[in-house]
Amino acid sequence: MRFWFLTASLLSLLCSVFALDLHGRILWNEVCRGAQELGSAKAILDQGKLQGGVKWDGTFVIHDVHPGTYILSVLAHNYTFDKLRIDVSDSDSLPEVRPYIPGTPLSPPSQIMLPYPILLSARQKNSYFAPRQSFNLLAMFQNPMMMMMVAAGVMMLGAPYLLKNLDPDALADFKEQQAKMTGIQNSIQSGDIKGSISALMDNDDKPRSTGVSTSQSNQTPTKGRGKGKRR
Repeated sequence: MRFWFLTASLLSLLCSVFALDLHGRILWNEVCRGAQELGSAKAILDQGKLQGGVKWDGTFVIHDVHPGTYILSVLAHNYTFDKLRIDVSDSDSLPEVRPYIPGTPLSPPSQIMLPYPILLSARQKNSYFAPRQSFNLLAMFQNPMMMMMVAAGVMMLGAPYLLKNLDPDALADFKEQQAKMTGIQNSIQSGDIKGSISALMDNDDKPRSTGVSTSQSNQTPTKGRGKGKRR
């Protein structure tokens, strides 16, 4: 038991020897002018695996960082910061700081080196307020659905005036066609597909038959006139 206890203590001591404290600072700029504007913020490694709070002077310390590769980010409610890649080696050398773009692979690392201790500044201020859109009558009528509704309403209102100005024969033909279309729609809704198709065929054949009869009636008088001339 003593042997295992001594081994575990030695391993913990070795790990503590190789672990280091990561130091950094947030620089105030025109986006974020001070700690009062920043509010409560913290620097985290690998989405909260290790973290350290940001003090009033902008400095932060993340304790007991073991050798490895980490992604450092700053969590603040109202501001957005760049993310950095931190490489901690098991030697006495300082951590290597590189820029990191989210979504890019960690290998190979970037050739750009940044200074240590870490220096960060706010890039932009988060805006959570969306202004309420005001009523715009012109934009409403530019909608295609609204234009179709307006056109349908104008046609409905103007249909009685158009019917009054039609000739009696044209009005009778219009009512007859409307009645036929209503009958076809009713037959389709009731499931009588055959009846609706036959009604459509009859509607197409009637103008042809009337045209043939009128041509025959126009040809018969000419024949009589020709015979009279021969005599």
